[in-house]
Amino acid sequence: MDPDAVSKAFVEHYYSTFDANRSGLANLYQEGSMLTFEGQKIMGSQNIVAKLTSLPFQQCKHQITTVDCQPSGPAGGMLVFVSGNLQLAGEQHALKFSQMFHLMPTPQGSFYVFNDIFRLNYA
Repeated sequence: MDPDAVSKAFVEHYYSTFDANRSGLANLYQEGSMLTFEGQKIMGSQNIVAKLTSLPFQQCKHQITTVDCQPSGPAGGMLVFVSGNLQLAGEQHALKFSQMFHLMPTPQGSFYVFNDIFRLNYA
């Protein structure tokens, strides 16, 4: 398994799903998953997707600038750190953001998001 290839594929899937159909992210999280969104901690797949689908914008487009990854822990997890721009519909300027995912393997051979930390980066 090539961690760089896995993380790149995950990042492409995550943000294309986020931009097209946020509720489709539910299967990437599990009940033990936690999202910290701008400092607010949210636990569990359903609560995380409820938060993401309730964000006050309908359309957005993520442009990824960097993806860094490291293998993490004996269970075969991965840390994935993403930076990029978030363009909201009708807004002139893109918002800069950083996001860190801790991915854990599933018995089926894929990965789910165990930890997810999101921050907008203000100038």
